[in-house]
Amino acid sequence: MQRRVVITGMGLITPLGIGVKESWTSLCLGKSGICKITKFDTDGLKTKIAGEVKNFKIENFISNKTAKKMLPFVAYALACSKMAIEDAHIHIDNSNCEKIGVILGCTMGGIGAIEETALTLNQNGSRQISPFFIPSVLGNMVAAIVSINFGTKGLNYTIDTACASGAHAVGESFEMIRRGRSEMMITGGVDSTITPLCIAGFNAMKALSVRNDEPEKASRPFDRDRDGFVVGEGGGILVLESLDSAIKRGANIYAEICGYGANSDAYHITAPAPEGEGSAKCMQLALFDAGISHLQIDYINAHGTSTKLNDISETIAIKKVFQDKAKSIAVSSIKSMIGHLIGAAGSVATAVTALVIHEGIIPPTINLDIPDTECDLDYVPHVARKTKVDFALINSFGFGGTNASLVLKKV
Repeated sequence: MQRRVVITGMGLITPLGIGVKESWTSLCLGKSGICKITKFDTDGLKTKIAGEVKNFKIENFISNKTAKKMLPFVAYALACSKMAIEDAHIHIDNSNCEKIGVILGCTMGGIGAIEETALTLNQNGSRQISPFFIPSVLGNMVAAIVSINFGTKGLNYTIDTACASGAHAVGESFEMIRRGRSEMMITGGVDSTITPLCIAGFNAMKALSVRNDEPEKASRPFDRDRDGFVVGEGGGILVLESLDSAIKRGANIYAEICGYGANSDAYHITAPAPEGEGSAKCMQLALFDAGISHLQIDYINAHGTSTKLNDISETIAIKKVFQDKAKSIAVSSIKSMIGHLIGAAGSVATAVTALVIHEGIIPPTINLDIPDTECDLDYVPHVARKTKVDFALINSFGFGGTNASLVLKKV
C-alpha cells in the first residue's frame, strides 16, 4: 500500500525576503521584488534588472568557518534547509540519519564562479586557480553540502532539468516516501544565475524583459505588453514525510502531495510543443496519479513566465485539460513578483501553493493590466484572493521540453 506524503517544514529565500513569513506576506500584498541589478556593472547589457536576493548573510544560519566562502547557490540551499528543518521540528541524529534523504534541483548555480575563474585563467594563468574551484561549482554540491552539514545519510543527489528542476526534485522525493524508500526527505531547489554571462546569454535568445526603467512592472505574465521574463534567484526547500509519521510526531501539516506528473515534449530545445500538447499531458498525468477529477482542482500555480510562447501555450494546455471548468479556476503566477528563479522556481511555487491551501489566500498575478487576447483565464489580477482551496496544481516546465506537475491537497 502506498503511503500518503505531507509537507511539514519549509524554508524560503526569494527576492521578496528571507524566510517564509517575509516572502509570503509580500506575495499576498502584491509587492514586486524586481529591481536594478546591483551585483555587477550592466553597461553593454540590454537587460539591467533582475530579482536579486537582498540582505542575505549565510553566517546568520551556519557558523561553519567555511560558510563565508560558499557560493550563493550553496548558501541558499543550506539556509533554506536549516529553516525547513527547524520549521518541521525534526532532530537528526544516529537514530534516524540513514532514513532521511536529500534531493535538490539546481541548474547553473555555479556559473558566476566559472565566469570569474575563466577570467583569472586568461589574465593570470593556471597557478592562480583555486583548488576549491571544481567542487564549489558542481551542481550536486547543493545536496551534498546539505547532507554534510545536517548529517543525513539517506539517498542524496541533485536534479538538473532546467526550469523544472525544483518541481522534479519535489516529485521524486514524494515518490521515495510514497514507495517506502525513505522515511523523510529534504527537497526543493535553489539557483543563483544573475551573472553577466547569463544575462547576456538570455538576451541573445531575446528571452528577457528590457523594461529597465520600470523594474517592478517588467514581469507581467499573461499581459498583452509583456516582453520576456525576469531572472530571479533564491531557493525553496521542503521537509516531506509520511502522513502517519507527521501525525505521530504531532507535526504541523501544510498540505499533502497527492499527485506527480512528468513527461517530455520531444519537440524543441527552448519552445513548448504546439498547442501545449506536452504540458497538457503532464497535468493529466498528475491528476491521474492523484486519483482525482479535473473538476476538483480549485487553483493552479502557473509556470507563467511572462513570455509570449509560454503564457499562450500554458493557457491552451489548461483549457484542454480542464475544458468547461478552465475559466472558473483561479490561476496565478508568482513570477510576476519574484521573477523566474530557474532551478528554484518549481519548489518555491510548491511551498507557496502549500500556503495557499493552508491559509486560504491566493497570491495575485501583478502587472496584468491588459490581458493578451489569447490568455483568457482567471489569473487573479493585481490583488490576492481569500478563498478555500482543497486541491491545487503546480506547473513547472523547462528548456528541452521537460515538464513537471504536482497536485497538492488540503489535509
